Amino acid sequence: MPVLAAVRAEAERLQARFLAAGAIAVETDILQPADTLLDLYGEDIRARAYVTHDPLNGEQMLRPDFTVPVVQMHMAEGAEPARYTYLGEVFRRQETPGRRANEYLQVGYEVFDRTDPAAADAEVFALFAEILAPHGLRATTGDIGILMAAVLGLSTTDRRKSALARHIWRPRRFRALLERFGGRSPVPDSRAALLAETDPLARAAPLIGLRSLDDIAERIAALHEDAIEPPIGQGEVELLEDILKLRAKSPDALEHLRDLSVDLPAISHAVARMARRLDALDQRGVDVSDLDFEASHGRTSMEYYDGFVFGFAAEARADLPPVATGGRYDALTRVLGQGRSIPAVGGVIRPAVVLQLQEGST
Repeated sequence: MPVLAAVRAEAERLQARFLAAGAIAVETDILQPADTLLDLYGEDIRARAYVTHDPLNGEQMLRPDFTVPVVQMHMAEGAEPARYTYLGEVFRRQETPGRRANEYLQVGYEVFDRTDPAAADAEVFALFAEILAPHGLRATTGDIGILMAAVLGLSTTDRRKSALARHIWRPRRFRALLERFGGRSPVPDSRAALLAETDPLARAAPLIGLRSLDDIAERIAALHEDAIEPPIGQGEVELLEDILKLRAKSPDALEHLRDLSVDLPAISHAVARMARRLDALDQRGVDVSDLDFEASHGRTSMEYYDGFVFGFAAEARADLPPVATGGRYDALTRVLGQGRSIPAVGGVIRPAVVLQLQEGST
């Protein structure tokens, strides 16, 4: 494992590349307000954040990443367009010993620019590809926006679509819901028993949680409504499954998605955005004919990503986490902008992993 001084020196070298690309160096507090920010990270990071209670400031957490506080800073006072870079520690609990550290340095680059989102996606990806080129990494891209559009375009209730969209980042839960909503698996026995009750609340135990009796009754009514809804058509389920398992070189993936959009027109706009992004990447000198696209890529990363996502990893070093990850998070700027928003995309590099790759090649 590289010593901290060497990791920091590598981090500074990487940040110098981002500064040379026009970014402004920014810093954020290590201690962040958990009550306002923690929900934005999603289930995985919520479970792994170091949270404490401050008698004056309420729930606080050690910074689990930079993007959310940087977005908050930009939406409060940033000019447009803007490019930022940062360098510092992030903290995430690990449940098992192994390859992932619970404290490590990140170096990042974020672009806030409403002029041409496809060009901004290409700018960030091409810069990362150039910086990481000496290490022979495999780059993988995806698009959460296509998955979201496919889910929201299903011919079913808004409640079902909302549930599926909420669990896109939890593949096992998403699969279980799709199987049930598609009529392929039965309702769990416990739920079936509850729905069979004439008055499910008659034998209710004393309330010890945050939900009121009205909340519980409303939830039971929603379950009754869902139970009589027809299943999602098998044709639509198969189209969604086709998207989820799509893995191909980017031009082939684009053509396949265009074919699927004939039967699932809801994804047409997202597919068109992908086409513009590939054109922008080509203009940046990226060989898109050899660029991998996996439609499910990014489903286990940050839940604030809502469009283009990417990662760089060493295929020969399965013991190492990804060297770099990133993506687009337009919706996050709307949440933190209190009515204002701006297209935004960025990514982070782990300098310690870069050094581990260098050590392994010597």
